[in-house]
Amino acid sequence: MLLQVLSTISNSSLLQPGFSLLNFNGHVFFFGQKGWPKRSCPTGVFLLDLKQDELKMKPATFSKDSCYLPPLRYPALCTLRGSVESDEYQYIIHGGKTPNNDLSDKIYLMSLVNKTSKKATFRCVEKDLAGDIPEARYGHTVNVVYSRGKSVSVLFGGRTYTPLAQRTTENWNSVVDCLPSVFLIDFQFGCCTSYVLPELQDGLAFHVSLARNDTVYILGGHSLQNNTRAPSLYRLKIDLPLGSPSVTCSILPGGISVSSAIVTQTSDTEFVLVGGYQSDNQKRLVCNTIVLEDGRIEIVERASPDWTPDIKHCRIWFGCDMGKGSVLLGIPGASKQLVSDANYFYILRCKEAEEDKEEEVAAQICSQPATEDPGDSTPFEDSEEFCFSAEASSFDVDENDTYNEDDEEDESETGYWITCSASCNVDINTWVPFYSTELNKPAMILCSNGAGHWVHAQCMDLSESMLLHLSEANVKYFCNEHIDLNKGLQTPKKLVQLKKQPMKPLRRKAARKFTAPVKKSFLRRLFE
Repeated sequence: MLLQVLSTISNSSLLQPGFSLLNFNGHVFFFGQKGWPKRSCPTGVFLLDLKQDELKMKPATFSKDSCYLPPLRYPALCTLRGSVESDEYQYIIHGGKTPNNDLSDKIYLMSLVNKTSKKATFRCVEKDLAGDIPEARYGHTVNVVYSRGKSVSVLFGGRTYTPLAQRTTENWNSVVDCLPSVFLIDFQFGCCTSYVLPELQDGLAFHVSLARNDTVYILGGHSLQNNTRAPSLYRLKIDLPLGSPSVTCSILPGGISVSSAIVTQTSDTEFVLVGGYQSDNQKRLVCNTIVLEDGRIEIVERASPDWTPDIKHCRIWFGCDMGKGSVLLGIPGASKQLVSDANYFYILRCKEAEEDKEEEVAAQICSQPATEDPGDSTPFEDSEEFCFSAEASSFDVDENDTYNEDDEEDESETGYWITCSASCNVDINTWVPFYSTELNKPAMILCSNGAGHWVHAQCMDLSESMLLHLSEANVKYFCNEHIDLNKGLQTPKKLVQLKKQPMKPLRRKAARKFTAPVKKSFLRRLFE
């Protein structure tokens, strides 16, 4: 096993724990930056160009018929193919944290529609499901299994926020384990079904999941309820007959006590497990080989790489599978660095040197979480992992065309040409500036409903004065489709009662001015 240091990474502050990598045809794309995207890359998706020990980033674009995809951290990802032998695939993206620390319960399908040496264009579609909808969560896994010529996605585990009815001021942002239910998602018919299995008693998060044919293996993980990393190993077998699906669970021996581990595939049946934590205050520096074949799993220990002193002594680490035996690892940078949130990155190659020469690093998708932002959690237990699946081969891109957040001429425009609503009439071919502040892109505003989505100000019939007011004021905006829903959920504002000031009595001299003189003789006649 060979450990390689990456000496130069452009805009490394974007690569924080919680991001994911998508691999399309050997090209690796970064997704899930910390914070909202900037104008230089409104989609928040970047092509990673790794050459030797240098890593550069180039903005990617979305097609016009794409939905808005927020930069989700710690989601569950995996590839969805039409069949086991199919070469075409798309990514399933479910859950995760938004930059506002809200949890998403939406599920997206993302595919690559065009790739040139200068530009990559994606299509992202939000899928509507019926049935037992999984709650918003993160730190979970999703896999695809195949049975009887059909396929279904298997979702399990994760964490979510404490239910609203149980929240107090002290535990408002506390998280709990999701119920140990298994969800089967059929994208062909748009339905989802949950299964409660007696073998699964405790909720798990940041576990490892491996899928092969009709079987999913669940290894390790951490339970918040018991604060344990039990050496668990479960086997889920899914049968897809003409009627209702069948899900069975078996508890297998030989599990490993680990959370936040990374798995990379080195051959058709062999995987390597790297990293993670074995206790609250101890990283797991041991590596294992996992073999899946003939409906069985075998886990054996293997030689570990020569870890550097920085890796051995750091408090947290994170990383992801890069495909075909390579893993990208990251550790926090030293506090003395000029960029405080920068990290150090390494590439761990688990294959033999001869095999590396025959084929460079290629894409292989493994669904598992990765280490959470240390600022949002304790060093180990809540250092929650992220999905990371990608490849480090050389890309046919212009070396000078890389991401620079200060270079507005290099920014992507496709994010402005989405279909923001059902009544959207903005077309890249016919659009002309509507507001005085527009130049070559339409003005957009963020709707605060749910995870948030961008809409065109012109489609919302906003006047220029109102648009300027909303851009300057610190208020939440809701688009025309969500304004009624937001009003129904708002707490009525408390009416402020106006104070009635008592009238001051007139002074004596002032009263005389308003009193007519009365003769004494008249008063005598009045009372006689």
